Amino acid sequence: MKKKVFWLFSILLIASLVLAACAPKEAPAGEGAAEGAAEGGAEGAAEGGAEGAAEEVAGFQIPTIEEGKFNVAMVLIGPHDDGGWSQAHYEGLEYIQQNVPNVNIAYIENVPEGADSEQIFRSLSRKGFDLIFGTSFGYMDPMETVASEFPDVTYIHISGFKSNGENFGNLFGAMEVMKYFAGMLAGARAQMDGNLKVGYMATFPIPEEIRLGNAIALGMRRTCPDCTMDVRWINTWHDPIIEKEAAASLFDAGAQVVFTGADTPAVADVAQEKGKWGVTYDWYGSCKVDACLTAPYWNWGPVYAKITEGVIDGTYTPGWDYFDADSGGLGLFGFMEGETLPPGVAELPQEVIDEVQSLVDQALAGEFTRFDVFKGPIYDNQGNLVLEEGQSLEQLDLDQFKAWNPDVKIGMYWWAEGITAELPSLDN
Repeated sequence: MKKKVFWLFSILLIASLVLAACAPKEAPAGEGAAEGAAEGGAEGAAEGGAEGAAEEVAGFQIPTIEEGKFNVAMVLIGPHDDGGWSQAHYEGLEYIQQNVPNVNIAYIENVPEGADSEQIFRSLSRKGFDLIFGTSFGYMDPMETVASEFPDVTYIHISGFKSNGENFGNLFGAMEVMKYFAGMLAGARAQMDGNLKVGYMATFPIPEEIRLGNAIALGMRRTCPDCTMDVRWINTWHDPIIEKEAAASLFDAGAQVVFTGADTPAVADVAQEKGKWGVTYDWYGSCKVDACLTAPYWNWGPVYAKITEGVIDGTYTPGWDYFDADSGGLGLFGFMEGETLPPGVAELPQEVIDEVQSLVDQALAGEFTRFDVFKGPIYDNQGNLVLEEGQSLEQLDLDQFKAWNPDVKIGMYWWAEGITAELPSLDN
């Protein structure tokens, strides 16, 4: 009998030890939901203060605020270390904490556009965050809805075109300027290589993507009047596999240089395999391989810090905030202070390099803006005159389609001369 009791006790002891070893560990204070719920099936990640336990909403861990601090949250469409769009925003968020006193930051990544994002914005607002950045076009309507429910919270939407002029603002920058310069480099490279075809891997059929594609083509034709540009729509912001497939498709169709409008450096990796050139986007660190011709990139930190300071002291009113290169928020890899020309650019004729550098310097000084990129005469790819000599597009034209807003005079629903693609359908 004693042997049976001892045997049973031993089994129970071993079982309890195994269960204890397998039990989830509690995160140390301050880490909260820093690693997110990715391992548990959720796509999001968050980090923030340690005031109370994080809650889960729509499969995402909602971070908590830090009492006594100004709390800033950011919602990202992709991973915070994607090597592109989301990483550039995340580093801008870190810049806020490093440069604005008494601020606590938090982020949630991989949040899809639509209903899930609305739940996330609402949950962050209920938690008590003071300032919330939403970093994708499709967050626009959800943020507008939530902003009407929380008038004491400030919401800043990146891209898009909506604002209530009170606590919900629109923010973007004139990336078309840097895309135009990159187009000049691409045209010169294609002409030097004897292959006058360029490709553009676009994401969604929205004004932003057509605007940037047109800027590339206008720059391309400045240095290579006979160059043409093909377009592939991929309908995703972040999918490394789809991005690689689309890039390969453009290269295989004959393109010598391919641009991406998406989030990862995949286009340059494919260019490396094909012996051609890719132009990455968003983040200064995306241009790593020799086949990367250049990268138009964002430097969100100074812009975000200025807005945060303005919200704190009451001097910033959310509205339509569209910055140019003189803000310090835009860059072209290889042409900014302290940067070295990428190999594919260094081989170009010196007069091309000098012209691009001169224009970059003018842009940084506020002497060359988005309205100089889109200044006539400009023709579309059907031979129609879009802008007469000396005429420039207005901001509404850059932001929207005429079909969306009757106040728009010209809009962005046209392809520039040299683009061989058809316009995308605007029907949902």
